Amino acid sequence: MKRGLLFKLLTINIPVAALAIVVLWVVLDTLAAGYFSALMREYRINPLDVHRMFIHSVHRYLIWTSAGALVLGALLSSLLTRMVLRPLYQMIKTAGLIAGGDYSSRVRADSHDEIGELASAFNLMAESLERVEQLRKDMVSNVAHELRTPLTNIRGYMEALQDGVVAPTEQTFRLLHEESLRLISLVEDLLELARADAARFSLDIEQTSLEELTSRALKKFDLEFRQKNIEIREDFSKPGTPAPADREKLARVVENLLQNGLRYTPENGWILVGTKDEGGSVKFFIQNSGPGIEAKDLPFIFERFYRAEKSRSRAFGGTGIGLAIVKEIIEAHGGRAGVESSPEKTLFWFSLPLRGNPEAASRHAASFPLSNTPL
Repeated sequence: MKRGLLFKLLTINIPVAALAIVVLWVVLDTLAAGYFSALMREYRINPLDVHRMFIHSVHRYLIWTSAGALVLGALLSSLLTRMVLRPLYQMIKTAGLIAGGDYSSRVRADSHDEIGELASAFNLMAESLERVEQLRKDMVSNVAHELRTPLTNIRGYMEALQDGVVAPTEQTFRLLHEESLRLISLVEDLLELARADAARFSLDIEQTSLEELTSRALKKFDLEFRQKNIEIREDFSKPGTPAPADREKLARVVENLLQNGLRYTPENGWILVGTKDEGGSVKFFIQNSGPGIEAKDLPFIFERFYRAEKSRSRAFGGTGIGLAIVKEIIEAHGGRAGVESSPEKTLFWFSLPLRGNPEAASRHAASFPLSNTPL
């Protein structure tokens, strides 16, 4: 393949050089020879013999010169072509390494021409594949870790019950029940994440009121909010603008964000929920008091199983999947989701395009400043 491409490029250059030689030959045989004959006649010299000698000499030198020019041109063209094709050869080699599982290989992209742009795009693809592979490994590791803990506890209690070490009391069965519920919750979250991945292929779009979905979700968590004495504040745009969306999937997004806010808001804290119209899109936001998220963790907060604090999710009962579900569903609608945080409060938001315009979310998904959020 490598030699084939080089041969094709050389084959393109050789006819050009051959055409230039033919043109030069015709010019010498017509214009130069005619001019030479005119000079001979002007000075009263018999042009026949001299003209024949002139043509013969010119043809001889032209043949040698053409042969040398073709050889030199082929060598120079081969050298320059190899330099131009070097990034392509590197891409072939790097693609083979990536196919073999080495996602760290990259191509040098020094030039600013089309091949340089291709090399840059290739590197972006390699980085994306490396990131996806790392996420896959992390996800498998995290799923195994999440499953191992409750399964180990259940196994330990069951063996202890069989050996008579632990009495079959109500408390023992309650602990086993809690561990089984933890397993069920994890499996259901994984199934919901799989459905969110496929959401873009199965969206039932209808005009949906975010205010209505939020009101329904607030009622669902009303008891938990009262137990922690959390104050709920609302700031919905008037009148509320409905967005084209899948009502049930968007309800899951709102519930996940509210549940996340409930989980990390301290007792006697507050949660602010609302919407804001932004031209071609509508933005939903939820802000809660409490310790913020460190800046180094913000870019990864929507990743699957990612935890800003390794013990944080387990301590509060989460699996690290809820926010990943939010991101998948919102992106399936052509929208965007984001997070901002300060030491005393955290804000999650998502933006949905109106009138079925997926590009609107990208144009209007600018940062939602915490200082401008009504409290």
